[in-house]
Amino acid sequence: MKKIPFLAVALCFLATAPELYAAAEGISVTASGRVQLKPDMAVFDAEVQSTERDAGRAAARTAEIWAAVQKNLRSAGVPSEDSPSIGYSVTPQWSWNQSSGKNVLNGYVARHAVRVTVRDLRLVGAAIDAVVRAGAGDVREVRFASSRQESLRREALGLAVRNAREDAVVMAKAAGGRLGILLELSSEQQELPAFPRMEGALLKAAPTAPPTELSAGEQEISVTVHSRWRFVGQAAK
Repeated sequence: MKKIPFLAVALCFLATAPELYAAAEGISVTASGRVQLKPDMAVFDAEVQSTERDAGRAAARTAEIWAAVQKNLRSAGVPSEDSPSIGYSVTPQWSWNQSSGKNVLNGYVARHAVRVTVRDLRLVGAAIDAVVRAGAGDVREVRFASSRQESLRREALGLAVRNAREDAVVMAKAAGGRLGILLELSSEQQELPAFPRMEGALLKAAPTAPPTELSAGEQEISVTVHSRWRFVGQAAK
Protein backbone atom coordinates (compact mmCIF):
# COMPACT_ATOMS: atom_id res chain seq x y z
CA MET A 1 0.00 0.00 0.00
CA LYS A 2 2.86 2.37 0.73
CA LYS A 3 4.25 1.93 -2.81
CA ILE A 4 1.14 3.28 -4.58
CA PRO A 5 1.62 6.99 -3.69
CA PHE A 6 5.29 6.75 -4.68
CA LEU A 7 4.37 5.21 -8.04
CA ALA A 8 1.79 7.95 -8.67
CA VAL A 9 4.40 10.63 -8.05
CA ALA A 10 6.88 8.90 -10.34
CA LEU A 11 4.32 8.58 -13.13
CA CYS A 12 3.38 12.24 -12.73
CA PHE A 13 7.05 13.27 -13.07
CA LEU A 14 7.51 11.15 -16.19
CA ALA A 15 4.43 12.74 -17.73
CA THR A 16 5.66 16.28 -17.20
CA ALA A 17 9.37 15.68 -17.98
CA PRO A 18 8.99 15.87 -21.79
CA GLU A 19 7.26 19.26 -21.47
CA LEU A 20 10.01 20.62 -19.23
CA TYR A 21 12.66 19.34 -21.64
CA ALA A 22 10.88 20.82 -24.66
CA ALA A 23 10.58 24.19 -22.96
CA ALA A 24 14.33 24.18 -22.31
CA GLU A 25 15.19 23.55 -25.98
CA GLY A 26 16.29 26.62 -27.88
CA ILE A 27 18.92 28.50 -29.85
CA SER A 28 20.63 31.51 -28.27
CA VAL A 29 22.15 34.14 -30.55
CA THR A 30 23.96 37.41 -29.85
CA ALA A 31 24.28 39.75 -32.82
CA SER A 32 25.14 43.36 -33.56
CA GLY A 33 23.95 46.00 -35.99
CA ARG A 34 26.19 48.86 -37.14
CA VAL A 35 25.52 52.04 -39.08
CA GLN A 36 27.77 54.94 -40.00
CA LEU A 37 27.03 58.38 -38.59
CA LYS A 38 28.46 61.71 -39.65
CA PRO A 39 28.03 64.85 -37.52
CA ASP A 40 25.95 67.68 -38.94
CA MET A 41 26.15 70.16 -36.05
CA ALA A 42 28.50 71.45 -33.36
CA VAL A 43 28.11 72.93 -29.89
CA PHE A 44 30.55 75.01 -27.87
CA ASP A 45 30.47 77.19 -24.77
CA ALA A 46 32.06 80.62 -24.47
CA GLU A 47 32.39 83.09 -21.63
CA VAL A 48 32.83 86.84 -21.51
CA GLN A 49 34.05 88.50 -18.35
CA SER A 50 35.18 91.84 -17.00
CA THR A 51 37.04 92.84 -13.84
CA GLU A 52 36.50 96.26 -12.30
CA ARG A 53 36.84 97.88 -8.89
CA ASP A 54 33.09 98.48 -8.88
CA ALA A 55 30.53 95.69 -9.36
CA GLY A 56 28.27 97.87 -11.48
CA ARG A 57 31.05 98.80 -13.88
CA ALA A 58 32.08 95.14 -14.18
CA ALA A 59 28.52 94.15 -15.03
CA ALA A 60 28.15 97.00 -17.52
CA ARG A 61 31.38 96.15 -19.32
CA THR A 62 30.42 92.47 -19.53
CA ALA A 63 27.02 93.49 -20.94
CA GLU A 64 28.76 95.47 -23.68
CA ILE A 65 30.92 92.48 -24.67
CA TRP A 66 27.90 90.17 -24.52
CA ALA A 67 25.99 92.41 -26.92
CA ALA A 68 28.95 92.39 -29.31
CA VAL A 69 29.13 88.57 -29.12
CA GLN A 70 25.46 88.22 -29.97
CA LYS A 71 25.71 90.72 -32.82
CA ASN A 72 28.67 88.89 -34.32
CA LEU A 73 26.90 85.55 -34.02
CA ARG A 74 23.91 86.90 -35.98
CA SER A 75 26.33 88.00 -38.70
CA ALA A 76 27.91 84.53 -38.66
CA GLY A 77 24.54 82.89 -39.30
CA VAL A 78 23.71 81.72 -35.75
CA PRO A 79 20.16 82.70 -34.66
CA SER A 80 19.41 84.00 -31.17
CA GLU A 81 17.67 80.77 -30.10
CA ASP A 82 20.93 78.91 -30.73
CA SER A 83 23.03 81.16 -28.50
CA PRO A 84 21.29 81.30 -25.10
CA SER A 85 22.78 82.21 -21.74
CA ILE A 86 23.89 79.28 -19.62
CA GLY A 87 25.37 81.19 -16.69
CA TYR A 88 25.81 84.63 -15.18
CA SER A 89 27.57 85.84 -12.05
CA VAL A 90 29.08 88.91 -10.41
CA THR A 91 31.53 87.91 -7.69
CA PRO A 92 34.07 89.76 -5.52
CA GLN A 93 37.78 89.11 -5.86
CA TRP A 94 39.69 88.76 -2.62
CA SER A 95 43.37 88.36 -1.82
CA TRP A 96 45.15 87.66 1.43
CA ASN A 97 47.20 90.50 2.88
CA GLN A 98 50.11 89.07 4.83
CA SER A 99 50.90 92.24 6.78
CA SER A 100 47.36 92.87 8.01
CA GLY A 101 46.35 89.22 8.21
CA LYS A 102 43.07 89.97 6.46
CA ASN A 103 41.38 89.42 3.12
CA VAL A 104 41.43 92.48 0.90
CA LEU A 105 38.77 93.22 -1.73
CA ASN A 106 40.47 93.78 -5.09
CA GLY A 107 37.39 94.25 -7.24
CA TYR A 108 34.55 92.36 -8.90
CA VAL A 109 34.35 89.92 -11.80
CA ALA A 110 31.22 89.77 -13.94
CA ARG A 111 30.87 86.63 -16.07
CA HIS A 112 28.30 85.73 -18.72
CA ALA A 113 28.42 82.36 -20.47
CA VAL A 114 26.78 81.37 -23.75
CA ARG A 115 26.13 78.00 -25.40
CA VAL A 116 26.39 78.20 -29.17
CA THR A 117 24.78 75.57 -31.39
CA VAL A 118 25.88 75.64 -35.03
CA ARG A 119 23.58 73.57 -37.26
CA ASP A 120 25.72 73.95 -40.37
CA LEU A 121 29.26 72.63 -39.94
CA ARG A 122 30.50 75.01 -42.59
CA LEU A 123 29.80 77.87 -40.16
CA VAL A 124 31.55 76.48 -37.08
CA GLY A 125 34.84 78.28 -37.64
CA ALA A 126 33.08 81.55 -38.39
CA ALA A 127 31.00 81.25 -35.20
CA ILE A 128 34.11 80.68 -33.08
CA ASP A 129 35.87 83.63 -34.68
CA ALA A 130 32.76 85.74 -34.12
CA VAL A 131 32.72 85.29 -30.34
CA VAL A 132 36.49 85.56 -29.98
CA ARG A 133 36.72 88.82 -31.93
CA ALA A 134 33.82 90.25 -29.94
CA GLY A 135 35.84 89.86 -26.76
CA ALA A 136 35.09 86.39 -25.39
CA GLY A 137 38.26 85.33 -23.61
CA ASP A 138 37.34 81.68 -23.12
CA VAL A 139 35.93 79.36 -25.77
CA ARG A 140 35.62 75.85 -24.37
CA GLU A 141 35.62 72.48 -26.08
CA VAL A 142 33.79 72.13 -29.37
CA ARG A 143 31.49 69.08 -29.31
CA PHE A 144 30.32 67.60 -32.59
CA ALA A 145 26.89 65.97 -32.75
CA SER A 146 24.25 64.71 -35.16
CA SER A 147 20.56 65.49 -35.40
CA ARG A 148 20.01 61.89 -36.63
CA GLN A 149 21.67 60.00 -33.78
CA GLU A 150 18.48 58.58 -32.30
CA SER A 151 16.94 57.52 -35.61
CA LEU A 152 20.18 55.86 -36.68
CA ARG A 153 20.45 54.08 -33.34
CA ARG A 154 17.05 52.54 -33.99
CA GLU A 155 18.14 51.59 -37.48
CA ALA A 156 21.15 49.78 -35.99
CA LEU A 157 18.84 48.08 -33.49
CA GLY A 158 16.59 46.74 -36.25
CA LEU A 159 19.62 45.52 -38.17
CA ALA A 160 20.90 43.71 -35.08
CA VAL A 161 17.59 41.87 -34.65
CA ARG A 162 17.55 40.83 -38.31
CA ASN A 163 21.12 39.59 -38.04
CA ALA A 164 20.22 37.58 -34.94
CA ARG A 165 17.33 35.88 -36.72
CA GLU A 166 19.38 35.08 -39.82
CA ASP A 167 22.10 33.51 -37.66
CA ALA A 168 19.51 31.51 -35.74
CA VAL A 169 18.00 30.18 -38.99
CA VAL A 170 21.43 29.00 -40.16
CA MET A 171 22.16 27.34 -36.82
CA ALA A 172 18.80 25.55 -36.71
CA LYS A 173 19.20 24.24 -40.27
CA ALA A 174 22.74 23.06 -39.59
CA ALA A 175 21.48 21.23 -36.50
CA GLY A 176 18.96 19.31 -38.58
CA GLY A 177 15.83 21.24 -37.69
CA ARG A 178 14.17 24.57 -38.23
CA LEU A 179 13.72 27.80 -36.34
CA GLY A 180 10.66 28.18 -34.15
CA ILE A 181 9.15 31.22 -32.43
CA LEU A 182 11.12 33.90 -30.64
CA LEU A 183 11.32 33.23 -26.90
CA GLU A 184 13.42 36.10 -25.55
CA LEU A 185 14.90 39.30 -26.94
CA SER A 186 16.89 42.05 -25.23
CA SER A 187 19.35 44.77 -26.16
CA GLU A 188 22.35 46.17 -24.37
CA GLN A 189 22.17 49.74 -23.12
CA GLN A 190 24.74 51.55 -25.19
CA GLU A 191 26.02 55.09 -25.33
CA LEU A 192 25.71 57.02 -28.55
CA PRO A 193 29.14 57.67 -30.08
CA ALA A 194 31.14 60.60 -28.82
CA PHE A 195 32.43 62.71 -31.66
CA PRO A 196 35.88 64.30 -31.51
CA ARG A 197 36.24 67.34 -29.30
CA MET A 198 38.54 70.32 -29.43
CA GLU A 199 39.86 70.72 -25.90
CA GLY A 200 41.09 73.85 -24.22
CA ALA A 201 40.46 77.55 -24.65
CA LEU A 202 40.73 79.70 -27.73
CA LEU A 203 41.86 83.16 -26.70
CA LYS A 204 41.33 86.48 -28.43
CA ALA A 205 42.61 86.40 -31.99
CA ALA A 206 44.45 89.13 -33.85
CA PRO A 207 42.45 90.93 -36.59
CA THR A 208 44.70 89.45 -39.26
CA ALA A 209 44.50 85.87 -37.99
CA PRO A 210 43.38 83.27 -40.55
CA PRO A 211 39.83 81.93 -40.13
CA THR A 212 39.31 78.95 -37.86
CA GLU A 213 38.63 75.68 -39.68
CA LEU A 214 37.27 72.52 -38.05
CA SER A 215 36.24 69.13 -39.39
CA ALA A 216 34.85 65.91 -37.90
CA GLY A 217 34.98 62.43 -39.36
CA GLU A 218 32.37 59.70 -39.37
CA GLN A 219 31.52 57.64 -36.29
CA GLU A 220 29.85 54.27 -35.90
CA ILE A 221 26.73 53.37 -33.94
CA SER A 222 26.76 49.75 -32.78
CA VAL A 223 23.84 48.02 -31.04
CA THR A 224 23.95 44.47 -29.65
CA VAL A 225 20.94 42.22 -29.03
CA HIS A 226 20.61 38.91 -27.22
CA SER A 227 17.94 36.50 -28.51
CA ARG A 228 16.62 33.04 -27.80
CA TRP A 229 14.54 31.04 -30.28
CA ARG A 230 12.72 27.73 -30.11
CA PHE A 231 14.45 24.90 -31.99
CA VAL A 232 12.08 22.56 -33.83
CA GLY A 233 13.62 19.18 -34.57
CA GLN A 234 12.79 16.91 -37.48
CA ALA A 235 10.57 14.70 -35.32
CA ALA A 236 8.43 17.72 -34.37
CA LYS A 237 7.49 18.63 -37.94
